[in-house]
Amino acid sequence: MNQSISLNQDINMRKVALTSLAGTSIEWYDFFLYGAAAALIFPTAFFGEMPGSTALILSFLTFAAGFIARPIGGVIFGHFGDKIGRKKTLIIALILMGVASTLIGLLPTYAMIGVAAPILLTLLRFAQGLAIGGQWGGAMLLVTESAPSNQRGFYGAYAQAGVPIGVILANLAYIIIGSLVSDEAFYSWGWRIPFLASAVLIGLSMYIQLTMEDTKAFKELQHTIGDQQASQNIPIKKSPVLEAIKKYPQRISLAAGAFLSVQVTFYILIAFILTYGEKSTNLVRDDMLSAVLIGSAIMVPFLFLFSSYSDRNGRRGIFMLGSILTAIWAFAIFPLVDTGNFWMAVLAITVGLVFLAMMYGPQAAFFAELFSTEVRYSGANLGYQLGAILGGAFAPTIAIALSTNFGIFWVSVYIAIASILTFISVVFLTETYKSDL
Repeated sequence: MNQSISLNQDINMRKVALTSLAGTSIEWYDFFLYGAAAALIFPTAFFGEMPGSTALILSFLTFAAGFIARPIGGVIFGHFGDKIGRKKTLIIALILMGVASTLIGLLPTYAMIGVAAPILLTLLRFAQGLAIGGQWGGAMLLVTESAPSNQRGFYGAYAQAGVPIGVILANLAYIIIGSLVSDEAFYSWGWRIPFLASAVLIGLSMYIQLTMEDTKAFKELQHTIGDQQASQNIPIKKSPVLEAIKKYPQRISLAAGAFLSVQVTFYILIAFILTYGEKSTNLVRDDMLSAVLIGSAIMVPFLFLFSSYSDRNGRRGIFMLGSILTAIWAFAIFPLVDTGNFWMAVLAITVGLVFLAMMYGPQAAFFAELFSTEVRYSGANLGYQLGAILGGAFAPTIAIALSTNFGIFWVSVYIAIASILTFISVVFLTETYKSDL
């Protein structure tokens, strides 16, 4: 009997984990489609009358709009995630992303409607950011709050693995479409096809709605609040977000700092490096897309490896080691790409992403364990999204400005500084892996 119950629990846990992985993978696919398009397509399609470098910077600024929206999405979805549940909030975030991305695929270019085109593009990118701001907290808590206490890191990695898988899917989409149509057709209409495929998110949202329950931790919280209200007439707190800020201001700030290295380095490795490799070496678009794809694929198993390690030995140690190694590797990335050798570029990107996996893998469990259940969605999401806007929003733009005005060496310095700030932030956070959710 006990074996049967245990087997059912294992099956349900795997179902939750794989559903979370599917949702985050497709959601991040949409988000990263934009990153590659901002580097390769949008400067011409939406800023065609500007000089090349100016158009690229403006394109990356629209990319940044998604990051500016992420903390706002974190606040909005965090509030409702702590009030109405993890599942419902995740579904809304998935639908918003699916609609926004599909509309980008239908958007007229600057040549068709003039200045309205980049304005609409920025608004839809903002909507993508709102969706990502809500998605991560819902997907992450769906798995970490459902997982056995000694496997939270491992199962949390399913939510985290959606990021590199999203990169793989986005780059594959561009590589496949680019191989099927001419360059002229690709830049004219072929780039739209991967965005239009985002409509599948709406179907996945319906699957989650019909087949999954909310987490045990959230249901127990609701039950407890109901009992307290009935016996003591205690009102439900109106704003979990404000409660999280009031209760955990230092943890939210340090969580944001802990995320800096991951965000700065990641977006330089998957977005800035596309245009850098193409313009500074003899590597072409598909070479750079393939290098990022290979690095992302290798990153996935390392996410689970380092997350499992954190279940046994703690989150902080592996996190800090990852930040140190990233700071050092920053100075090897661009010399390797500058060789113009495809496999050297693969090595530069892959090793960087593996070091990031030491931080990003355990992060879901680490951030979940920092906050109590009634404000966990809000607190973890705020830390994550504030770190995203501070680290990732302008990373490609800053990298372009640094490399153009001072040389590529200073982009490595930028990565190293972000990694040192992450190390310091984690030093001041407490160990959490034995916490009871």
